Amino acid sequence: MNLLSGKQKKFLKAKAHNLRPIFQVGKEGISDKWIEQIKFALDKRELIKVNVLQGSDFEASDVAEYLAENTDVIVVQVIGHVLVLYRQSAKEENRKVSTELRNI
Repeated sequence: MNLLSGKQKKFLKAKAHNLRPIFQVGKEGISDKWIEQIKFALDKRELIKVNVLQGSDFEASDVAEYLAENTDVIVVQVIGHVLVLYRQSAKEENRKVSTELRNI
């Protein structure tokens, strides 16, 4: 997995500040299909937020740890019930964030 420098993480946090969570983790937790949807969204956007619902049996830190260990997704930040996730897009035309990130 590609590790980010402090400046790169700071850049991604700033980029993610105005984003709204587009995925949720509920009582069902994390499934293979949910992870595939996350990866698909990251291929389109490269940077997303995920909300862990309060009624969920999982903590945001648990979800972050699982994603970091079992996928190639980089967990940029966990604040409360919200995770910020990053992964460079496989498609060249969708690499806006990663192009900016490379210059830092």
